[in-house]
Amino acid sequence: MMDLRRTTLARLRVRPIIGDPARGHLIAGLAIIPCALGRSGLTRAKREGDGASPRACLRLRGGFYRPDHFGARPRTNLTLRPTRRRDGWCDDPKDRRYNRPIRLPAPGVSAEELWRGDGLYDLVVDLDWNRGPIRPGRGSAIFLHVARPGYLPTEGCVALTRQDLVRLVRRLGPRTRLRIG
Repeated sequence: MMDLRRTTLARLRVRPIIGDPARGHLIAGLAIIPCALGRSGLTRAKREGDGASPRACLRLRGGFYRPDHFGARPRTNLTLRPTRRRDGWCDDPKDRRYNRPIRLPAPGVSAEELWRGDGLYDLVVDLDWNRGPIRPGRGSAIFLHVARPGYLPTEGCVALTRQDLVRLVRRLGPRTRLRIG
C-alpha cells in the first residue's frame, strides 16, 4: 500500500515496464504505483488515434469527477468539477472545439462521453497535452484516470486503480508536474 500522507507533490514520473510498453509505474514521492499506458506505448510524435501516450512533462489542469459515484468531492488541491450527463470532450481535429470540453450531443462531431458507465472517468485529471496552442490532430483527451481491470491499455492516457487515483489526487496541486517517459 502506498503512503501518500505528506504534502503536495511537485513531480510525478511515469516509466514504462520493460517488455510491456502498455504498462508502467507512476512514481509519486517514495510510492511506486502500477499504471496502464497507451496500447502503442510511448511516443514523442503523438497523433490522434495512435493509441500512444505522449513522452512529455505535463501540467495538471484540474479535472472532474462523477458526483453520483463519490459521497463528496475528492480531496485535492486541484480544481475539480462535477461531471454532468451531457459532458463530452471533442476529439475531432476538424472541429474548432478540438481537445476541449463540449456539450453532447454534438451532431457531426466526434467526441468522448465523460459520463461513462464503465467507471473509467469517475475521477479524471486533465494532463494538459496539446492545450497551448492546440494543434489539430496532435492528440486529445490525454488524462490521468481510472484503469480497466488488469491494467488493460488505454488510448493514450495514464490509468491507475480507482483506490490509487483517489489517494494520489490528495497530494496533487496546480504546480505538480507529470513526466511521462
